[in-house]
Amino acid sequence: MMVDFGRIWSRNTLIGLCLGQFLSLLITSTAFTSSQLAKKGINAPTSQSFLNYVFLALLYGAILLLYTRKPLKAKWYYYVILGFVDVEANFLVVKAYQYTSLTSVMLLDCWAIPSVMLLTWLFLKTKYRLKKITGVLVCVAGLVLVVFSDVHAADRAGGTNPRKGDLLVIAAATLYAITNVTQEFLVKNADRVELMAMLGLFAAIISAIQISILERNELKSIHWSAEAALPFVGFSVAMFMFYSLVPILLKINGSTMLNLSLLTSDMWAVLIRIFAYHEKIDWMYFVAFGAVTIGLIIYSGGDKNEDQHPPNAADELRPAVKQDEEANSGNHGKGTAAGSSKTWAA
Repeated sequence: MMVDFGRIWSRNTLIGLCLGQFLSLLITSTAFTSSQLAKKGINAPTSQSFLNYVFLALLYGAILLLYTRKPLKAKWYYYVILGFVDVEANFLVVKAYQYTSLTSVMLLDCWAIPSVMLLTWLFLKTKYRLKKITGVLVCVAGLVLVVFSDVHAADRAGGTNPRKGDLLVIAAATLYAITNVTQEFLVKNADRVELMAMLGLFAAIISAIQISILERNELKSIHWSAEAALPFVGFSVAMFMFYSLVPILLKINGSTMLNLSLLTSDMWAVLIRIFAYHEKIDWMYFVAFGAVTIGLIIYSGGDKNEDQHPPNAADELRPAVKQDEEANSGNHGKGTAAGSSKTWAA
């Protein structure tokens, strides 16, 4: 079968590939800042994400209040659930590093990809044909090459409680899949600014409660010098940029493309170590990076007549949005979720 490169190298494909790799670089930067905090003995995973949620709530909340001035298109309690799931996903994956090895985290984190594909197939009616499934398999094969290369040979036996750590990673990957698919639906059927503002608000509240319960003593014991504060702020800024750009990629290419793109984050970290620290890296890494890149191109190319998001998929999944709009027009904000949300837009 002949390959239509004009279709593969479409505008959306190029944007998706470039944006996906920029997001992957942002994740890499959060890993480096997290490692710096760990070296300084700072173990506060929820606190690290707290500032990011505050930034989201302040910026996008201001836009929602001052410029958008519209009632919420989705019920507020959906955002509460999304915020809770997102906070716990970030918490669990950071916690897992205390118990299991980096290799296990890398392998098991791939669980997010089949989880996302299953959820989008069930709830967003996304169709995955052979070409897209092939792209996914090539991407995962590239990551497996990395994991089983000699670079990670010394890491395979790491971890104080591998079973517990592996379960934490699987749980985190499942939660990430839920948040990615939920965000994909909301950004396509509600509003990006609303999504970021409400996610930031409720996630910040949930994080603050969790910090007061789990990390209050840890924060009190930290000597807040510039060396400790800069990685903390750097992590938050990188996460803020990541969260702000993720909805764009979700709208263009979907949540599966997002998770596939993030597979290269560990490889970017290796390239940074090569140029910044002059480390020698196994050649398998470069083969793996190429495999993931090829897999992304295969996946994002798609078929001309492939209908990933059928017209009726959104209609089947938008009862809450429609109910809010109908209630708002009929009751003018009396006792409805959409009406109560006018306190945000007032």
